[in-house]
Parts: sequence; C-alpha cells; structure tokens
Amino acid sequence: MKNIAAIIPAFNPQSSLITYVHQLLTTTISQIIIVNDGSDDKYENIFEELKSINCCRVLEHDKNIGKGGALKTAFSYIWSQKSQFQGVITVGAHNQHTVQDVKLVLTMTKVFSEGIVLGVRNFHSSDSTLLSYWGNRATSLFFELLYHKKLMDTQTGLRYISIKELPWLLRVKGARYDYDTNMLVAALKRKCPIFEVEIGQLRIKKNTIIQYDEINNAGTIITKMLMNYLKPRDNNQ
Repeated sequence: MKNIAAIIPAFNPQSSLITYVHQLLTTTISQIIIVNDGSDDKYENIFEELKSINCCRVLEHDKNIGKGGALKTAFSYIWSQKSQFQGVITVGAHNQHTVQDVKLVLTMTKVFSEGIVLGVRNFHSSDSTLLSYWGNRATSLFFELLYHKKLMDTQTGLRYISIKELPWLLRVKGARYDYDTNMLVAALKRKCPIFEVEIGQLRIKKNTIIQYDEINNAGTIITKMLMNYLKPRDNNQ
C-alpha cells in the first residue's frame, strides 16, 4: 500500500497547528505538506517549529494567493513524487477537522480508493449559526440545479483525492475559495467519481476567525458558481 499525504494550506495559523500536526502523524498519514500562504512575519516561529517535525514539509509563498493556489502548490509537489503516494487528504489549519474525522475519511479510502471523497459536515451542530446552515443548503441546492448532482457540502475542506486526479486538478481555475467548487464541477465533467462520508458536527465556534473560511457568503459562492457555469466549456477542466 502506498502512502497518503496530508495537505494543509495555512495563512496566519495559531500555535495549535503544531499539536494538530503531531496528532495527524499518529494516523496512517505518512507525510504532511503545509503551505505557508504568505503569512505575516509574526507567525514565522510557528512555521519554523513545523519544519523541525519529522515527516512534515513546509512550502512557502512570498505573498498570500489564496487557498486554491496553496492547494495547487502542494498538489504539484506531491505529483513530483507520485510513485510514493496513493493519494492526498486536504485538511484545515484551524481545527476545523478533528483527527477522528480525518481517520474516518482515511478508513473510507479503503472502500472508495478512486476519485474524490468528501468529508461532509453536520450543519445541525449547536456551533453552527442559522446563517451558515442556510448558506450551505443554498449552495448545495444551486449546485444540484446547475450540475444535476446532489452534494450535501460543496465547500468542505476535508477531502481525500486519488493521486491520479492531481494532473487535471492543477489545471482547474481558481486561486481562492472558489477552487473548492470548481474542483467538483471539473470532476463531474470528467466523470471522476465523488463520494460523501458524513463526519462529526461542524466545529467552527461562533465569532471564530478562520482565514480560509469554508463557510463563505452563500451569495458570493453562488455568483461564482453561475459565472463558471455560463463560461464556455474548457477542455482543460
């Protein structure tokens, strides 16, 4: 069995990321790729400590280019070593995904070894606001209306991706949060299988600042989704 690498896009992360990385390395994950996406200088000590962790590699951007750009940087790095890996799992840098949830998705890769596996969040959690619940419902329904595929959580950042999908994912447009949705649209166009695994409750506390917010304004996401739908078909996707 080949290895699975975890990818963590990070912009101004908290020190808790260091503990989280150590916890991830107790799972079947063999390597962790962290992309410092142009974080402020005051976070440099956190990244220096991450660099000292065995099996943890930090890639760096001179300036912030967004979550999508950070993911592509990591995808390119992993693809250059593709013979070593069966796939990657993307996780958040701000405790959005517990180790238990990561383990659940990793376990399901034994069943769904191809394509993309989404860790679907529970928006009925007491930590979830009414706005985030209806925002998620709206984006999911609009996605289904446009692309005739029902997905419960189009913005989740917890995703397992088979190694063979990385070349076309590097060509998918979008440098920021819109990349999450564009990835799924491109997967459907390519008939790449998408599976859903229900994970634990939504774990983003009210009033918490998440730099890579996976619960963006629903109206903005829907607008981007519609613009992508109306664009001429791109064979690269």
